[in-house]
Amino acid sequence: MSENREPENNGNPWMKSLLMWGGIFLALLVVVSIVGGPRETAGTQLKYSDFRSKVAEGSVEEVQIGPDRITGRLKNDETFVTLPVAGDTNLTELLEQNNVRFSGIAPQQQSMLFMILIQSLPFLLILGVAFFALRQVQKGGGSGAMGFGKSKAKLLTEKQGRVTFDDVAGIDEAREELEEIVEFLRDPQRFSKLGGQIPKGALLVGSPGTGKTLLARAIAGEARVPFFTISGSDFVEMFVGVGASRVRDMFEQAKKNAPCIVFIDEIDAVGRHRGHGLGNSNDEREQTLNQLLVEMDGFEANEGIIIIAATNRPDVLDPALLRPGRFDRQVVVPVPDIEGREKILAVHMKKVPLAPDVNPRTIARGTPGFSGADLANLVNEAALLAARRSKRLVAMQEFEDAKDKVMMGAERRSMVMTEDEKKMTAYHEAGHAIVAVHEPASDPIHKATIIPRGRALGMVMRLPERDSYSYHRDKMHANLAVSMGGRVAEEIIFGHDKVSSGASGDIQYATGLARNMVTKWGMSEKLGPLQYEDQQEGYLGMGGSQRLMTSGDTSKLIDAEIRALVEGGYQRASDLLTEHQDQLHLLAQALLEYETLTGDDIKQLLEDGRIDRPERPSGPIKIQPVHGSAIPKAGKRFGGEAPQGA
Repeated sequence: MSENREPENNGNPWMKSLLMWGGIFLALLVVVSIVGGPRETAGTQLKYSDFRSKVAEGSVEEVQIGPDRITGRLKNDETFVTLPVAGDTNLTELLEQNNVRFSGIAPQQQSMLFMILIQSLPFLLILGVAFFALRQVQKGGGSGAMGFGKSKAKLLTEKQGRVTFDDVAGIDEAREELEEIVEFLRDPQRFSKLGGQIPKGALLVGSPGTGKTLLARAIAGEARVPFFTISGSDFVEMFVGVGASRVRDMFEQAKKNAPCIVFIDEIDAVGRHRGHGLGNSNDEREQTLNQLLVEMDGFEANEGIIIIAATNRPDVLDPALLRPGRFDRQVVVPVPDIEGREKILAVHMKKVPLAPDVNPRTIARGTPGFSGADLANLVNEAALLAARRSKRLVAMQEFEDAKDKVMMGAERRSMVMTEDEKKMTAYHEAGHAIVAVHEPASDPIHKATIIPRGRALGMVMRLPERDSYSYHRDKMHANLAVSMGGRVAEEIIFGHDKVSSGASGDIQYATGLARNMVTKWGMSEKLGPLQYEDQQEGYLGMGGSQRLMTSGDTSKLIDAEIRALVEGGYQRASDLLTEHQDQLHLLAQALLEYETLTGDDIKQLLEDGRIDRPERPSGPIKIQPVHGSAIPKAGKRFGGEAPQGA
């Protein structure tokens, strides 16, 4: 970006402000010293009465009498000064009687020009400060005093760290769309000779952390044109009309630097639907949006200005903003797939010294659903762990530990749990794991642990074998059964009255999944393939849901179907754990002994009854009897008879 134009003023604004206020302070000191400061005169200060006494004593040699002071010299050559007293008319007689030589002092005469300068200096100082403030307002950028209506857009240069398309990986389709815009700016004749016109704007849409802002920085690094960046919230102020003024000023700056690119991050802060929300239709935000619409495509064409905006909430944007002629292209920046994750990891691993055993492909397979920001955080956490362990290279073990920390939370080994709590947690997690193993549609187990992580006392982590873009009915029913496995295991082993609150998160997940199956995905035979809930403001599942207008009978039927799905998952988990109760005991005892088991450990344990680990001698896992265990009778679990415990 060597051709980017630098701002006109390259000086240090802090130094200029310091010099300005320093000059004002010195000018004030001069005014005070000249006008109001006391006039110092050499000599000893005497009271007038003491002066008359010394004259009467004959100690005074000579004096000079002025209109506002009397100076003189004593016979011991010491000088003095005193202030005369009005009404003393016999001073000259007293001086003559004591043979003191005296004379008068002519008043000091000052030039008319000097007097005018002294009197006008405060007014000149006020005029100078006002002129400086006006100059700051005219310079723009919103940094000057009263610069409310000036744009806060910043001109991005190479000094801020150049990012190119080589630093962007895993979102090839989005990158190709924006590479075409850069090529158009570099060589417009290549497209215009076939009748093509430069696009007015491109909207980057994607979940948080997928790389929208990084793509914009890459455009700034590749394009040989000025690149302005601003946030959507910078337009909105408490003063009415300020946002519209800033939009006008931003486009005026862009016109002076055309062809150029203007990047607006989080445009949903200013581009929401008009007429929605609090306030009337003439509020500040809507005025700002109206001005943005006019500047992008109004009577005056802004040739050579490309607007690139980013948001993760496209559903809340005003339709007038999304029409062709304003944002001509909507570029979706998705969560990367396994190939994209491997490329993103390769980009971030360039800055990290890696051990020979590090395999980015393996890490990419174990991080489904991770965004670019998540992967960058994973690499950073692995580097921090290696530094904490005083290693020179970052090994695969650090990446595995960092992945567990990011996905499941940090270990809380300092948390003290009683033996009963550990046993309850072990059987709870073993219940999840056994149901997951025997449900064909469930994802394979990656790791099971009873070490507290984050807010959970234990966790069973499942990872899909490949990236999933949609879920099938059988997998949803399997997930419902797995989520209920922990609560069922507690009831089987400890009895109905001893179940804990540890299944609260499982119940919340199961209820939400069943609700979506009934109200959004049409997976209820009684209600049919209809939508009964609408997604509120949000993107890709973020935000709340609102039930559409339904009759009372339909609402009751929806709640009954949700209950039936969750009860079905509970019953499937109960049947599986009742049938494989020996495996439940075996896995729980292994978790109590090893605390953390991998998917391979669980597979070997259920097949051979033992776990082979180099750090511990291999041997069969011994099953210790648990006091109070009983197998509940099959039947209703919600509102029915409680299972009998021993």
